[in-house]
Amino acid sequence: MSFVVIFDLDGTLVDTPAAIVENFAAAFDVLGTTQPSAADIRATIGLPLEQSFAKLLGVPMDDALVASGVEQYRQLYPKIVLPQAHRLVYPGVTTGVRRLRERGFTLAIATSKRYASAHALLKAAGLRECFDIVVGADQVRRPKPDPESALQIAHQLCISPRRTVVVGDTSYDLLMAKAAGMRSIAVTYGVHSRRELDEASPSWTADTFHDVMRAIQTAYRTVTFDPWEIWRYVNYDGIFY
Repeated sequence: MSFVVIFDLDGTLVDTPAAIVENFAAAFDVLGTTQPSAADIRATIGLPLEQSFAKLLGVPMDDALVASGVEQYRQLYPKIVLPQAHRLVYPGVTTGVRRLRERGFTLAIATSKRYASAHALLKAAGLRECFDIVVGADQVRRPKPDPESALQIAHQLCISPRRTVVVGDTSYDLLMAKAAGMRSIAVTYGVHSRRELDEASPSWTADTFHDVMRAIQTAYRTVTFDPWEIWRYVNYDGIFY
């Protein structure tokens, strides 16, 4: 029986939050605006860049300053974050995802990054070949916590949401999973606190990637499968079919 695991990227597979904060700080230096605190920057990780800059700058997303901030961030990203990627992979991740593939699991990424940035980070971290599908924020109209990213993956793989589990470190990942009709695994070693994660009602909670692996096995063993099941999911226009 096929089974899909959808992973978030930053704070779930790769310990990039500190490097991302550094990248944001460098972008704000170029902008010449008031520097937000590291805590404020960290709180926006998991959102698309446009939303993060709008929130940190206190301006609408269509403000020209947001576009400038995003542009600076993307120019600095290959210089600040990517060189650190390989050493920032969380313990157990490389071995774990390769073992999942060997056991026949299909692996995917749903991220708030653009596809190109996600692809570059996975490649720099030595993980790209482990994932069949990568869906970035620029490939959907409604990013996390909307379910579109997860449902797009299910659609491409022709898999029921019931045979899919989402792994992530923010409430955005967990809310996406819930809205898509998928179970979820919250990891506590990333960006959001355990309280924030608990409020999103994950199916399982993991403190280490070893715990993630055990939760995935449990999710696989406990999937309810009806051979006569006719399942439906939402397409990108919000229409059930």
